Amino acid sequence: MRSTRTPAAPRHGRRTHTLLAATGLVAALALTATACGGSGEDTAADKPGATTSQAAEGKVEIPAGIADKLKEHGIDVDDWEAGGWKDWDKAKWLSAAKDFVNPVIEGLWKPERMQSAKEADKTVSTKDAAADQGVSDPEPAPVEATAEKTPYHQNAAPVGKIFFDSPEGPMVCSGTVIKDVNHPGKSNLVWTAGHCVHAGGSGGWYRNIVFVPAYNDLGKSEAQLGNATASEIAPYGNWWADWASTSNGWIQGGSETGGAGAAYDYAVLHVKPESGSKSLEETTGALDVDFSAPSASEVATMGAWGYPAAPPYNGLQMFKCLDQPGRFSLSASLPAMYRIGCTMTGGSSGGGWFRVVDGETRLVSNTSIGPTDNTWLAGPQLGQDAETLYDNMSKTYGGQ
Repeated sequence: MRSTRTPAAPRHGRRTHTLLAATGLVAALALTATACGGSGEDTAADKPGATTSQAAEGKVEIPAGIADKLKEHGIDVDDWEAGGWKDWDKAKWLSAAKDFVNPVIEGLWKPERMQSAKEADKTVSTKDAAADQGVSDPEPAPVEATAEKTPYHQNAAPVGKIFFDSPEGPMVCSGTVIKDVNHPGKSNLVWTAGHCVHAGGSGGWYRNIVFVPAYNDLGKSEAQLGNATASEIAPYGNWWADWASTSNGWIQGGSETGGAGAAYDYAVLHVKPESGSKSLEETTGALDVDFSAPSASEVATMGAWGYPAAPPYNGLQMFKCLDQPGRFSLSASLPAMYRIGCTMTGGSSGGGWFRVVDGETRLVSNTSIGPTDNTWLAGPQLGQDAETLYDNMSKTYGGQ
């Protein structure tokens, strides 16, 4: 489906303010990303888990608790270990919030398999994009995405790619390491979009979900990656999600174009390293989440970071967009979303949106939906429901 773009409203009188705020946002994110090293001289290759497993695809480690959960749903554990996770029988596609399972398959996400992953795209139709112009602000002018500076581990280490398997094959999204209020300094939590972990109303939980912070650290091209080392591709290693939570709004209302679930399209992963023992925050640093849900008019600048994978991008490099946000509404019955001009495409889904509060960069939203002509992005406001989701994850799984 195609969407049309209405002319953007003039933005006279705010350009200087926006540019100053944008500069502060970029600087703050970079400082946050490197603060965990202490000296500024640490390198990603020195971190635990800097190399990926070389085990053969198909080796599965299924803890007893997860094996029992599979059996409860009529899934044969031996079949799963032998590749049965590739079977997407609708009757056995685990969907409920309590049903998430994600056994580690060492060596599954080899570099070539990562490169084959397709974008998890959520585009809105012309009808949806114009659903409630009485609440939505005028469509923003496109903002050309700019490449993040390399190496990523020195500039945006908490940002990374999320890989997962779907019925359509390997897929990719983006995500951000966030702080864990109940486990300060030792967070293993990652923020992303709901549609990067769960199919919404038409399906269930995706499988083999892995987070790779600072993926392709040096921003190498596809040709150059052929000779890249494991630490260049995954400088902090692979982090498997051992638990995931998304909103009931997404599970019940999410669709291929976002649907009614778009306003609730957020998720939190709890991850563990494929190798190594340090926490994710100790390895990459982490960012606070802002659950105050400020109105768009209160924020001078928001920045979205991610790995766009649909043309003209290829998912190998990290990009960002900075813009003054506006309101976007799919329905008067749903919470308004944020919207910024941005040319990033599918694959950037789940990537964090940031703003500066009291000199600190905080995550305030994540990429959810956009039009087929890739001129803007929209993300959910993170209010009480999102905070409750986060608190439950922190209290229940944060210490594991």
